[in-house]
Amino acid sequence: MKVRVTHSLRGRLLWFLLAAITIAAVAQASIAYRTALNDADQIFDYHMQQMALSLRSRVPLTSTENADADTPISGNDDLVVQVWSPDGVRVFRSASHAHLPQRAVLGFSNVRANGTTYRIFSIQTDNQTVQVAQDLAVRRSMASNLALRTLGPIAVMMPILMLVVWWVVSGSLEPVARVRKQVASRQADDLSAVSEAGLPDEVRPLVQELNLLFGRVRTAFDAQQHFVADAAHELRTPLAALKLQVQSLERSDSPDAKRVAVSRLTAGIERATRLVEQLLVLARQEASVAGGAPRQPVDIAGAARRAVAELAGVAAAKQIDLGLPRADSAAVEGQPDALMILLRNLIDNAIKYTPEGGTVDVSVVAEHRGVTVTVEDSGPGIPPAERERVFDRFYRVPGSDAKGSGLGLAIIKSIAERHGATLALGESKRLGGLEAAVTFPV
Repeated sequence: MKVRVTHSLRGRLLWFLLAAITIAAVAQASIAYRTALNDADQIFDYHMQQMALSLRSRVPLTSTENADADTPISGNDDLVVQVWSPDGVRVFRSASHAHLPQRAVLGFSNVRANGTTYRIFSIQTDNQTVQVAQDLAVRRSMASNLALRTLGPIAVMMPILMLVVWWVVSGSLEPVARVRKQVASRQADDLSAVSEAGLPDEVRPLVQELNLLFGRVRTAFDAQQHFVADAAHELRTPLAALKLQVQSLERSDSPDAKRVAVSRLTAGIERATRLVEQLLVLARQEASVAGGAPRQPVDIAGAARRAVAELAGVAAAKQIDLGLPRADSAAVEGQPDALMILLRNLIDNAIKYTPEGGTVDVSVVAEHRGVTVTVEDSGPGIPPAERERVFDRFYRVPGSDAKGSGLGLAIIKSIAERHGATLALGESKRLGGLEAAVTFPV
């Protein structure tokens, strides 16, 4: 039959510890009992030997009438003492009903007589032979009583030790039960840290990691709430503008007025579509962060070539010279889709803010410190005071004429941080506009 062990830590500890105590107590009791029996035998043998030695005498005993009587007077049958003269005549026998054989084997021996077994010790001197015999049944009974007395402390200490183990294990796991109650009693939106007071060293790291997880989830919830609030705020404006443009189209009488209204409505729809696309991209990136999408080596130079090719038509529509003058062969560890979004947003932002007839250059440089993707343009650039704020969602540089949602750089920064890359904005020394550089570690 297979014994099923509980998965409870407390149950497992109590099960194994109490089983170990029981096995140890039984083994100790068995060893103590056998040792006590052996010691008792040695003590009884020693007493028999000392009694025989004490009965030695240099004066020979004389035979008496009662010495060879067939029926001695009543006495103790447990211990029998007999003495013989050198010529084999028994000159003394203790009062006992036991009849032992008329033979003496020097030293210790066992003799079967009177329906039982006797332990006999014999010693011989010049003038006599002394024999001391003891009933082994009586000896074993006395030895068992002595041995059983040694088991008393074990029988008393075993349940006491079990109670102590139960108390120690239960008390030691009480902090774990307290943490479980704290987590079980909190609401779904309660992401506060779990108390680490009084926790054992083996459990404290688990609670610390749990608190870190709560912190990350709280940050994600806060970001989601901010995202929803910002998205609702930003979508309200273009939707209201679309409503006004539809009303303007309805009130238009002449074909020219209708054409202008339709043009404005189309532009509004394009802006709203662009905003929704950016919001979806941002939401998808945050979802991939939470889901832990797998990483793999990505040819960053090949990805830059594809991004430039995809946006070549957009650049040509504004008569912008889009090129890739340098593309070192290099691979970075990351998510291919996310890196393509990063590159497209970098190039698209540069095209969007560069005036017609301008230049946008993309380069991929592999060095010992890492791989740097740089996008330079000949646009107006970003003032130094605004270069930190442009990473905020929905923030746009005041006075900018380019149409946008203010999410492009926020998406780029989110992807760069997730890949351990650094994003830096500066002034292009060659083209005079903005220089955006993303450096991936080796």
